[in-house]
Amino acid sequence: MRKNIAELTAAGISDIEKFLDDVVAKSRRTVCQQAIEDLTCPMKAAVFSVLETQMSLVDRLTEIGLALSGETRLERLLEMIVDEARVLTKADAGTLYIVDKQGRKLDFSILQNDTMQVRMGGTSGNEITLPAVPLYYAGNKPNKSNVSSYCALTGETVNIADVYEAEGFDFTGPRKYDAATGYHSKSMLVLALKNHEQDIIGVLQLLNALDEDGEVIEFSSNVVDIVGSLASQAAIALTNAQLIQGLKDLLYSVIQSIAAAIDAKSPYTNGHIERVVTITMMIADKINSIEEGKYADVHLSNDELEELKLAAWMHDVGKISIPEHVVDKSTKLETIFDRSELVDARFRLISEIIKNRQLEETIEAMKNGATPEKLSEIEMSYAVKLEQVEDDRLFISSCNIPKEFMSDDRIARVEDIAARTYESNGETFNWLTENEVLNLCIRKGTLTDDERKIIESHAAITFEMLSRLPFPKRLLRVPEYAAGHHERLDGSGYPKGLGEDELPLQARIMAVADIFEALTAKDRPYKKPMKLAQAIEILGFMVKDNHIDSDICNLFMESGLLMEYAHAELDPSQIDED
Repeated sequence: MRKNIAELTAAGISDIEKFLDDVVAKSRRTVCQQAIEDLTCPMKAAVFSVLETQMSLVDRLTEIGLALSGETRLERLLEMIVDEARVLTKADAGTLYIVDKQGRKLDFSILQNDTMQVRMGGTSGNEITLPAVPLYYAGNKPNKSNVSSYCALTGETVNIADVYEAEGFDFTGPRKYDAATGYHSKSMLVLALKNHEQDIIGVLQLLNALDEDGEVIEFSSNVVDIVGSLASQAAIALTNAQLIQGLKDLLYSVIQSIAAAIDAKSPYTNGHIERVVTITMMIADKINSIEEGKYADVHLSNDELEELKLAAWMHDVGKISIPEHVVDKSTKLETIFDRSELVDARFRLISEIIKNRQLEETIEAMKNGATPEKLSEIEMSYAVKLEQVEDDRLFISSCNIPKEFMSDDRIARVEDIAARTYESNGETFNWLTENEVLNLCIRKGTLTDDERKIIESHAAITFEMLSRLPFPKRLLRVPEYAAGHHERLDGSGYPKGLGEDELPLQARIMAVADIFEALTAKDRPYKKPMKLAQAIEILGFMVKDNHIDSDICNLFMESGLLMEYAHAELDPSQIDED
């Protein structure tokens, strides 16, 4: 701008430099226009043209600053920096490098070239495969031969009119590119991006400025100042985006570490949480792709997808407070250890007591001159008793394994056995304790009512724990979704007993994912891997009972997601293709 002002002043307009300084300092277009109207000089049009150009750049730079500050997606932000810099400078090509975390190299982030119709990195979906530019050689020697690394190391702006005539830098890379593609690199502008601590976090490289006729020209000094301002704004926006991304990464790392700890706590559920996340997001993505039917108007935004994913990762966080012997209870008598061994030992003790009685009675009979027939009678009588004890021992052992439903007859037999007594060291004991009877008489599964309540409390604890976290507005419903995966459409679920009208789509998706993973998990040592046909049948029963959402369940099974997951995660023996 100063160059233009100097030309106008030389043309005969007195104090024009002071005039324009005052006008631009106010940064108000209306003031500028009124001030020019007040001029009565032959150069009014020229002044207006110069000022209009400069004010347009200022306005554009302001707009760019607002746009950059409002963009939190790192990939899109990086792309915007190059896009806007090229617009301001009318550059044919542009490259953005980012300094790696160790500060040892420049990684290619964005690569654009209009003439070659190339867009790589960012949101383009095209990965940049070019090797990074080293900032240091072996022995920690700075690499100042590459113009981009020189800029990153020194912070200096480099403006080159023609890379084929420039000295001091190694332009082997651009020349090889030109030779391979037929492109001709000429003018180049390279600027450093500095954060608020004056650390260089990236390098912006622009190539081949174009005039109005499309001819390659040198980057003007006026443009260098403007792009320098853009680089400063871009660095601030990039730093903020990297900070936000870093916080997101930290959050996910913490969450995934907690999830891994919960899975590791139980050898029976290792990998459960990660697989639930996989199924949940498969269903959510499929719903987003549907263009007709019930879900045609449903579209989960990126924020909503992230919210759901976090909820899936955290859906079992409440289990961290549940005792392992309850979470992992694989037999009915199990607590901290499986008490079946104690019960078994007790029955063997009872057998030995009976044998001792037999021996005592036999000796007493022999003292009294019992006949061989009498002794045989005693032996047969005790043999029957020992056989009955062994049969009862095996029966109790079978009741401990949750394979067979406990009918009324089986429960009555357990209670009858428990009512029998034996003596040891002068004390009388029942064959089974009250707590053992309570556990052995569980009709289905391994959990007593109290233990089931403890297990179910994990959902309420999940909600309480997550509700204490200061989730941002876009993630506020993570606690609700995470805690809702055990709710049922008929209102019989937990922790809140929500009904069909109260359950959000996200909780319904997670419910299907959680149940299907639990049914088909192949790493549970207390049960054989369930075949798909049986798992699908159980899901069908749950749909019929109005426990899970039929539309989501059908979508999962009929869209191909079920088989896609099965081939990726299940054992081949579980997959019955029919």
